[in-house]
Amino acid sequence: MPRPVVLITGPTAGLGAGYARRYARDGYNLVLVARNVERLEDLAAELRAANGIDVEVLPADLTEAADRANVADRLTAGVQVLVNNAGFGTSGEFWTADAAVLQAQLDVNVTSVMQLTRAALPPMLAAGSGTVVNIASVAGLLSGRGSTYSASKAWVVSFTEGLANGLGDTGVTVHAVCPGFVHTEFHQRAGIDMKSIPNFMWLNVDDVVAESLADIAKGKVVSIPGLQYKVLTTGGRLVPRGLVRTLTKGFGRGRDRT
Repeated sequence: MPRPVVLITGPTAGLGAGYARRYARDGYNLVLVARNVERLEDLAAELRAANGIDVEVLPADLTEAADRANVADRLTAGVQVLVNNAGFGTSGEFWTADAAVLQAQLDVNVTSVMQLTRAALPPMLAAGSGTVVNIASVAGLLSGRGSTYSASKAWVVSFTEGLANGLGDTGVTVHAVCPGFVHTEFHQRAGIDMKSIPNFMWLNVDDVVAESLADIAKGKVVSIPGLQYKVLTTGGRLVPRGLVRTLTKGFGRGRDRT
């Protein structure tokens, strides 16, 4: 039997690299999508050597419509799993942020997720099986931590839940993973100061990947890794939204980020 194939966007660091290594260990062939060709090639070589799998490198800048179309074309050929992991946040205030950067953020965090999922689903449905994993965030469940980033991740959660209802008993499933603070390059790249966040709120990449995949295996549409974040998001649903905004602004530094 041929190995199943997983396509992962943003796999060269952080959670994307964690999912790539985990799926490689589980025997999947990989299609890796990112902008940095050198890092893609390095990761591909590592995973081929360590796991004896096939790894396809597909360079693409998901802020560009033509590159998104190229990745969508690859998905129409069929994969068993799509992991929409690529995404980014930015620092600064919404009203002073570069409009082009804000648009690029939505192109990657929202448009890419929609277009790639749309491309992946028809062959999955024809096969009667398949999995789409959309990396969202606790920021998409709790208001008050920034504006466009939180809104983009709220879209991912809502999109995933609605799509899960539509897929029903087709054999194809879709899931939103909502991690909190994870030790990755994410905040450093965004220029966001995270010194105020206590140690107990940080998660490790491997733990997030393992818990989310366990949740997916159980059929959970929304996965929230980490007990602290399960408690936080559950509490957030039970108290007034105004209080949630106040708490997240104070705790998570809701200002100076978009």
